[in-house]
Amino acid sequence: MSQHDKIVRLTASGIMIALSTVLSMIKLIPMPQGGALTPCSMLPVCMISIIYGVEWGLGTGFAYSLVQLAIDFSAALSWGISAKALAVSFTCDYIIAFTVLGLAGLFRNQPKWGIGVGITIVFLLKYAAHVISGAIAFGQFMPEEFTNVWIYSLAYNTYMLPELIPTIIIAYFLCKVPSLSRLKTA
Repeated sequence: MSQHDKIVRLTASGIMIALSTVLSMIKLIPMPQGGALTPCSMLPVCMISIIYGVEWGLGTGFAYSLVQLAIDFSAALSWGISAKALAVSFTCDYIIAFTVLGLAGLFRNQPKWGIGVGITIVFLLKYAAHVISGAIAFGQFMPEEFTNVWIYSLAYNTYMLPELIPTIIIAYFLCKVPSLSRLKTA
């Protein structure tokens, strides 16, 4: 890869991380114990993986995870959870949950179904990371009507699933844009 190509990729990745960050701040449905339904905030980072591949996507996803962690760090310290629970949350809710966005390009060379399957896998992995964190780190906040922290965490974290379909549809159409298609083949 030429120096010019690296600069283009780094620039595109920086722009997509910034766009994902801005979209993540638009909370369509904020959740009481963290998380929110956003307007396709994961899409820009997923697009980097679809355009440049999984390796580049994972690096971009990891960088995005650090940005998200930095934004929420001071608030996280006030959550009133133990240091162990905080470490689980930082690992699952940030590092893992946002880094896996880089896997969206797993099947990027399968024109008919690759984008949808890749993004679905990403969403399921991100959902699983949040469920694990919810059960381990935030089980103490479970409402009384629930008796199992895993069931509660599975139910609580479903807020993010409605974002899946619009993300797949928009990604599919973005991949049809000629200038993005040229980036993918470059």
